[in-house]
Amino acid sequence: MSDASQQPDVTFVIAAYNAEDTLARSIDSALAQTSVAVEVVVVDDCSTDSTSAIATGFDDGRVKVIRQAENGGPGRARNTGIAAASGAWIAVLDADDEVRPQRSSAMIERARSMGADIVVDNLEVIPMGGGNATQMFTTEELARRTEITLAEYIDSNVIFRDTFNFGYMKPMFRRDFLLRHDLVFGEELRIGEDYIMMASALASGGRCAVEPSAGYIYHLRQESISRVLELRHVDAMLAGDCDFQARFPLKGSVLAAQYRRTRSLIEAHTFLTVVDAIKARSPGGVIRAAIAHPAALRHLRMPIAVRVQRLLDRSSDVLGRSGGRKRRVRQPG
Repeated sequence: MSDASQQPDVTFVIAAYNAEDTLARSIDSALAQTSVAVEVVVVDDCSTDSTSAIATGFDDGRVKVIRQAENGGPGRARNTGIAAASGAWIAVLDADDEVRPQRSSAMIERARSMGADIVVDNLEVIPMGGGNATQMFTTEELARRTEITLAEYIDSNVIFRDTFNFGYMKPMFRRDFLLRHDLVFGEELRIGEDYIMMASALASGGRCAVEPSAGYIYHLRQESISRVLELRHVDAMLAGDCDFQARFPLKGSVLAAQYRRTRSLIEAHTFLTVVDAIKARSPGGVIRAAIAHPAALRHLRMPIAVRVQRLLDRSSDVLGRSGGRKRRVRQPG
């Protein structure tokens, strides 16, 4: 066990915004880590509830609380926390999630055994509204995968391929590695900042070890920005990927994986354009989006596909009555 008077083994950085319902649980779980010395840095991103009071109410010298002067989003809050951290390892913990007591020691030991600067573990997923927890990945799958490469990481983050991907993992980074390579979270991104940070660390030469046990407890919630994708989010992710490629020239299998991810983001943009047109009851908008990128329509599923077909059929009927050429539209899917 590390001496708590020395450098902490790990600093948990918690970016918190209006997290009064869950923050105490998150902090408690970080402080309960076994066999390691812990520091917790809570960055209150201008909350309007009792988040700040809850954080400052912890009578524990291991907890530091910083209140941002203005709301800057999760990326800026995490960068503030990392700048104030003193731990050998940096662990990002969302304010509505928690960690198992043995998580840090298991991950640090795995990283040390492989000489890695980055380490990830499995996640235990708690459904919205409660219910039985499930692991995001099978233990057997992660046990076979001792590390994650940049090509594998990018390829896992192709939109629409899987419900979960490696982008959901919550890595721990060596703090000196982040400082040496000038790695920070993208402050302009409100979604996908975790992905770019991890990809940048791998592109900087970091080796990512995999600890197959599930030490991170991920609480699904209805209002989560990562579960409600909007056009502006996709635009931001495309811009973030462009900046990433400008900083890190890619080639070979990494470039091929990036091409697949970019193509999927473009399809996601078209898909969301179609959905917005459906909500606006705009057949013309659906048709324009479908013509621009028809491959995106394969992601439509019932009942949205039926609504698309009805809108298109209605539009065709209007064209037919006005002298336009009526055409049959094939059911997407």
